[in-house]
Amino acid sequence: MAAIIIDGKQLSTTKRNELAKEVEQIKEGGLLPKLVVILVGDNPASLSYIRGKKKAAEEIGVGFQLEHYPESLTEKELLDVIESYNNNDEYHGILVQLPLPAHIDETAVVETISPLKDVDGFHPVNIGRMMTGQDTFLPCTPAGIVEMIKSVGVEISGKNVVVVGRSNIVGKPVGQLLLNEHATVTYCHSKTQNLSSYTKDADILVAAVGRANFIKGEDIKPGAVVIDVGVNRLDTGKLCGDVVFDEAKEVASYLTPVPGGVGPMTITMLAHNTVQSAKRFLEGK
Repeated sequence: MAAIIIDGKQLSTTKRNELAKEVEQIKEGGLLPKLVVILVGDNPASLSYIRGKKKAAEEIGVGFQLEHYPESLTEKELLDVIESYNNNDEYHGILVQLPLPAHIDETAVVETISPLKDVDGFHPVNIGRMMTGQDTFLPCTPAGIVEMIKSVGVEISGKNVVVVGRSNIVGKPVGQLLLNEHATVTYCHSKTQNLSSYTKDADILVAAVGRANFIKGEDIKPGAVVIDVGVNRLDTGKLCGDVVFDEAKEVASYLTPVPGGVGPMTITMLAHNTVQSAKRFLEGK
């Protein structure tokens, strides 16, 4: 039997409708949730991602501000911009679009953003709180993945989870979030020997390695939940994931598509974090 597709677009629409209601309540309290996105340079992929973030903000009624600077902007100038928004109570979320030009230290930028406005969930304080299971801003893609798994009623507790990929943005944090849900988590990566022996044992398989069609149908346990995080462009121009979709759908019980799977949920979780930040600010006034 073919896998049931976990539709990230549909789930995002439902989540955004719920967020819009929350935003209306916040506005009734006299506050407009606002997000600022800071872009340095003209990376085409970054510009595309920002358009998606602006659309999500507009859909739920969140104020959106884009600060777009030339690639020549210095690191100090960027840090000063971030500090100005840290101290501006009109804004509840700050996001610096990555990647940054080579002359700017990404770590310094991330650590300059106030943890209270770090809606990307990458500040070390928020990562530490995530590791210890505290309430905090969660990294958007990993949080979206957990939402997607839960949306189809899959029980995470007690399951064997295999994460292929160990990036700080997706691989490591998604494993931690699933561990926080009481799964048994194994991380695999480029130096893992006999990778398929691990993936074939996974009740939930998260592919976040960034290599087109890397996971084949034969690498998947029958009935597994497969979350494909990869977004890869083939020579033909077509987008595909890290998983061979047509093979995986004949083996898995649930499967995310590329595009239309994890991507929409990532942007939606950014909007979620911004709304939660505004609610905290309103409660603390």
